[in-house]
Amino acid sequence: MNFGFLKDSEARVSISPSTSEKFIKLGHKVSIERGAGLLSGFPDSDYEGVAFSSRKDLIRNCDILLSVNSSSYGDLSSYKGKILISNFSVEPDRNKIKKELEKHKIIAYDLSMIPRTTIAQSMDILSSMAGLSGYKSIIKAAELLPKIFPMTITAAGSIKPVKVVVLGAGVAGLQAIATAKRLGAIVEASDPRKAAKEEVLSLGAKFIDVEGAVEDSSAGGYAVKQSKEYLAKQKEEVSKRLIQADVVVTTAQVFGAKSPILIPKSIVDNMSPGSVIIDLASSTGGNCELTQDSEVIEHNGIKIVGNSYLSSELSHDASNLYSNNVYNFIDYIIKENKFIGDEDDILSSCKI
Repeated sequence: MNFGFLKDSEARVSISPSTSEKFIKLGHKVSIERGAGLLSGFPDSDYEGVAFSSRKDLIRNCDILLSVNSSSYGDLSSYKGKILISNFSVEPDRNKIKKELEKHKIIAYDLSMIPRTTIAQSMDILSSMAGLSGYKSIIKAAELLPKIFPMTITAAGSIKPVKVVVLGAGVAGLQAIATAKRLGAIVEASDPRKAAKEEVLSLGAKFIDVEGAVEDSSAGGYAVKQSKEYLAKQKEEVSKRLIQADVVVTTAQVFGAKSPILIPKSIVDNMSPGSVIIDLASSTGGNCELTQDSEVIEHNGIKIVGNSYLSSELSHDASNLYSNNVYNFIDYIIKENKFIGDEDDILSSCKI
């Protein structure tokens, strides 16, 4: 099959030089839009055995067109009869995009819908990107915070370690915890899933225990809607820590729904000036009431960063991981130059 990889509207690219070699070994033809990998540190000269062309020629000559985010496709009428593979979670109106795809007879697969199962683990773009975002959230906070993270003792006096609170101990949250601990911070974390407690403690952080959480093993690592009683208990326990925190990282998202508000304005009003909130759930409404997606705002001296795509700031590693996820997905769904049937659980989950 003939695969076309588009230049995205951000720094990441959906194919790395090493992954392009794997595609070619499977007998596929690989075409890439000129300069697609440049911002990820992959100049065109790093790719061997591939064809480079303009976007117009790529669309005309390729059967399957891939990108990191679906927003990079632009006007869908240009892709009539094609197969698109991307992350469609960035689309604000899923029903609208589905109608557009049907109108132009486009088959599309949303990589953000890959189920979080053992067999699909190597294809899971959300987990791959979440780990990088969790790491970057702490690095970003360290840049914005007017303090150093570790305890420091000098002849001029001692400096207390920074206090970090992480809300949500999934892939992103755990990486944020690990990174903050490596930098010498005191870390506390909260998550409604009981299984998260052991993971948090294993990283040397303190777990904020709140009884009465609703759990769902089929939620695939996402948060689950909680009762009003539990949310009230959580608010009481967590609020005390938030007010004392120097850095707060929030990661809680509910699959297919708006993110829960975990930090109301009243809490922010009581935090110390200079504190930093990194909201990784901003694309789905945010966990902080004041968060603005893709913006850094300041409220009473507290910086609030709304960014669900911090992984794109680590574009080299993010592109390597993303392209490996893409390759594993393609290798799974295409056998003997044909797509496996839509009755397959993974393929049916992704098809829009």
